[in-house]
Amino acid sequence: MADARPNLMRRRLGLALRTLRQRAGLNLPDAVQGLGLSGPSALSKIENGKQRVPSSALDKYFQAYGVTDEQRVQEIRRLAAMASSSRSTNLFNQYRDAVRDPFADYLELEELAVHADWFAVQLVPGLLQTPAYAHAVVEGSGKWRTAREVRTFVELRMKRQYVLRRENPLSMWCVLDEAVLRREMGGPGVMAEQLRYLLAMTEELPGVELQVLPFKSGVHAGIDGAFTVFRFDAGDPLAVVEPLTTSLYLEEDVHVGRYDAAFNHLRARALDIPASREFLQDLIKEEE
Repeated sequence: MADARPNLMRRRLGLALRTLRQRAGLNLPDAVQGLGLSGPSALSKIENGKQRVPSSALDKYFQAYGVTDEQRVQEIRRLAAMASSSRSTNLFNQYRDAVRDPFADYLELEELAVHADWFAVQLVPGLLQTPAYAHAVVEGSGKWRTAREVRTFVELRMKRQYVLRRENPLSMWCVLDEAVLRREMGGPGVMAEQLRYLLAMTEELPGVELQVLPFKSGVHAGIDGAFTVFRFDAGDPLAVVEPLTTSLYLEEDVHVGRYDAAFNHLRARALDIPASREFLQDLIKEEE
């Protein structure tokens, strides 16, 4: 059987199964014997998300790894159900021509996550952007060749925001570097509208919290750049870091833990929520 192209949820399931094996104190050859697999390479493919795991096979893993915690068992089963789905997100299918394949992973994260901790250093997070601000960002980035492509991607960005208003909405805690709020996108009018929108979102949506990290805070734990930590009903948290050309999905506990610690540091250094609202109100007056 040819290696399946790893997708995000298969990788997450594989990582969870590898964690169970390691906690059981088993190496690959020992684990293979209990699972009845052809060899260590077969299990390695599963743990790296390159091969699907039928839900019917999960009991073998639980038995081989001595997993008796029913909550953990059900969590792994939910991960397996998500990993076995071959669907792309509805939004990705609708806007496939406007985005690259890896972006499907990011859209899936937004749809599956229940909470996100967001640190922004250059731009307002896409889920909190106004159409005019988003258009200025997308057009100015130079990544899209035609006006039609720009419009299509802006439309996709606006439709992504439904996750904040769905039946079980994504909650998000944002720490915005002051540079995000002072970098003019589309002119003073567009910025004033965007700042008012940020205030309105925190009033309208109880799951959205916003803090401002002012310049006077000096050096901080997020000095290397923006990141997001997504949390899920099933599976461990995942950190997303976005360099210039791609997105990095960090799933190992040690890496996610560092971003968790960094976000807590940033939240402690930032203005509290009432002071952040006052900061935004003062900026709006400046723009107007």
